[in-house]
Order: sequence, then structure tokens, then C-alpha cells
Amino acid sequence: MQLRHKILALSIVPLVLAIAAITWLVTWQSTSLARTSIDTFERNMLQAKQDELLNLTNLALSAIDDVYSAAGPDDEAAKEEVRSILNALDYGEDGYFFVYDYDGVNVVHPRQTYRPGQNWLELEDPTGNRVIYNLIEKAKEGGGLHQYLWEKPSAGTIAEKLSFAVGLDKWEWMLGTGVYLDDVYAQTAAAQEDLRNSISSTFFTVMLIAVPAVLLVFGTWMILNQHERRMADHKLKDLTQRIIDTQEEERSRIARELHDGISQILIGVRYTIDLARRKVESGAEGAPEAIGKGADALNGAIKEVRRLSHDLRPGALDDLGLSAALEALTHNFAERTGIAVTLEAVAFKNMLLPEARTALYRVAQEALNNIDRHAKATAVTIALSSPHGRVQMVITDNGKGFARDGRSRGGLGLRNMQERMAHFGGKMLVETSPQGTTLRAILPKTVFTRTARLQEVA
Repeated sequence: MQLRHKILALSIVPLVLAIAAITWLVTWQSTSLARTSIDTFERNMLQAKQDELLNLTNLALSAIDDVYSAAGPDDEAAKEEVRSILNALDYGEDGYFFVYDYDGVNVVHPRQTYRPGQNWLELEDPTGNRVIYNLIEKAKEGGGLHQYLWEKPSAGTIAEKLSFAVGLDKWEWMLGTGVYLDDVYAQTAAAQEDLRNSISSTFFTVMLIAVPAVLLVFGTWMILNQHERRMADHKLKDLTQRIIDTQEEERSRIARELHDGISQILIGVRYTIDLARRKVESGAEGAPEAIGKGADALNGAIKEVRRLSHDLRPGALDDLGLSAALEALTHNFAERTGIAVTLEAVAFKNMLLPEARTALYRVAQEALNNIDRHAKATAVTIALSSPHGRVQMVITDNGKGFARDGRSRGGLGLRNMQERMAHFGGKMLVETSPQGTTLRAILPKTVFTRTARLQEVA
């Protein structure tokens, strides 16, 4: 860690830690106390609703007790009188009593007049709750509470409802009433909103005091650091480009030396061996064959030297353009490895910047080398195109794919390809699976020469 980083850490970190600790402690204590109060308030409200339901149910039972107690199981007149009494019992806009028989047929419902006479045993609320069935089961058990979703008459919307159901076993009826809980939840939500506002106010007060001091120190350091970082990044990019340029120049020099020097020497050696073979044809047995094999080996060496020369810097890339260079590269690759290569390329001669042509060629070269070494592929496709005014090269093989853990040699090659694309503002996308790998190298419009861009505008 540099000295300026140490000074920054010693000045800011203790302050930030102290502010964070105080803020957390105050917030935690306030939140805990407020949530405990809200939970207690909600429980008390729900208990009050339950007590209210019990009182209302007892009121309804008292209202019909004289008629119900004196009636028989099949006394239709008594049943009709009880219906009238319960329909008349009303305690507010959303307060009413309802009755269903144990088979689920509605007997009384003063708010939803379409329900009486219909069987609603299988009725479910939006959550899948079998409302009527569960209320009847509570009634059969001797009475109980049940919570569900139901339409609120005053608002016409679905809301949480808590009902108490009790059984009139002689007639096999379920008598119930309910209260809506949206007002309870609304009050709870209001309390929670007040809690959030209180926490926000506490945070605002602390931040109002602490943030300016921290920002002043941090901002000053950031300005200085960003300035230095930008300068360092600019220098690093320049250095990277110089390294790449130097590598290309060195490869060009080596290619010329291999072609003009070593290759010519080896050709001379081959002619010398041919001459020697002719002179010793009448000599010792087997000498001509040995010399012939030497000549064949030298022929292979000559081809290898020429291949290395082409790999280091293909002349077609400068003379004929990217498409021709890729065609030569794929032809030599297929001849050397036996892997079928299909090239689909548009002509980019004199349209791309020389550095961009070189970068795309090196990406294709590196990709083919990785396929040869690792992929175990039998077919490769290279497609060079210009979608939406950009340059795109897609290399696809049918090999075994690879694990992208960055530890293999292929990982280093992949990073090199990505850095080549990133230098021009492009990107390298990789898709790999056990069925094959696809590399997609994309360069922006800026890699076209100025003449090509003017022609496109025209």
C-alpha cells in the first residue's frame, strides 16, 4: 500500500466505522422498540375483532333462540322466521349474518342476494381456500374462527375477512358473521410507515453531519487519484500498443530472414544432395536411398520454414487483404491437420486499418492453433462479415469445448485475443459446450479506413 493510501485509510476508516456503529446501534434500538409496539398493537386489534365476533354471534343466537328452541327439525315456518330475523340483523355497511346448510347451500345472505338457494360448498377464494367448506367444518366442531379473502360490500374489492361460525345442528345449518381486517392492516401499515420515516429521519440527521466531512476528504483524494490513474491508464495503453507493434515488426523481420536466408540455403543443400546422389549411384549399396531420404527431409524442412514464415507474417495480409490471408491460413491449416475448414468471408481489401486486419488475423490464427491442440474437432467454420457497419468474425468448431477456469494455456490465448479486440473498442464473446465452441470477435466502425467510412456515408 502506498503512503497516500495509508494516510487516507488512517483518516477516513476510523471515522466511517464510528459513524456506522453509532448509526447501526441507534437504528437497531429504535427499530426493535417500534416493531415490538406495532406487533402488540396488531395483536390487540385482532383480539378485539375476535371478541367482537363472539359478541355478535351470541346476539344473533339470542335473537333466534325462542323460535329455534321451540321448532322441530322440519319446521319450515320456523326456518322462514329465522331467515327473516337474520336478514334484518344489520350492524353497519359491511356487517351482516350469513347461513349455509351443511351441504353448502346458502340460506341467508343479505348483501349478496344471488347466493341463496345455490350450493357454494366448493367455492374458493383467490388463494385456493375452500371458504364455505371450512366454515361448515368449524361449525360442526362446535364453533370457531376462520380467515379468508372475501368481497367487501362497501368497496367492491377483495379484502381479508375473519369470520366466526357456529352450528344449528337441529337444522344442520351453519350460522356465521365476519369482520374485515383491512382497517387493522391499514393502521399497522401506517405505524410501519411512521417507523420508516423515523429511521429515515435518523439516517438523514447522521448523514447530514457525517457525509460532508467524509466526502471532503474522500473527494479530494479521489480527484488526485483519478487524475493519476487516467495518466497511468493512458501510458499503459500506449505501452501495450507499442509492444504489439514491436512484436509485429519483429515477426516481419524474422519472416523475411527465414524466407530470404535459411530457405535459400536449404534449397542449395537439396541440390547438393541431388548431385551427390547422382555421383555415388555407382558406389556403395544403399547410398542413393539414404541420400534420397535426406533430400526428402530437407524438402520437408523447407516447407516447414516457409510455413513458419507465413505464420509469422503472411504477405497476403498486406498485399491482398484480410480475406485472402484467411483463405491461405485455413488452407494450410486444413492441409496440415486434416480438419475440414469452411471460410465465408466478404472482401475487406483496403477497407480496414492495417492494425485491425492484423488483430483479426491473429485472433483466427490463435483460435485455429487452440482447436488443433485441444478441441479434437473435425470441422471448423470461419465467417467474416460486416453486420450493422461493424466487422464481425465468428469461428465455430465441433470439438469438445473447454472449461473457462483461466488456468490452462488456452486461457492465456483467449485473454490475448480479448485484449486485441479491446484495444480497438471491440469485444470477444465465447460460447462453449461439450458440442463445440464459438468465438465471436466484433470490432466497431472506427476500424474502417477514413476512405471506407466516407464511401459508406456517400
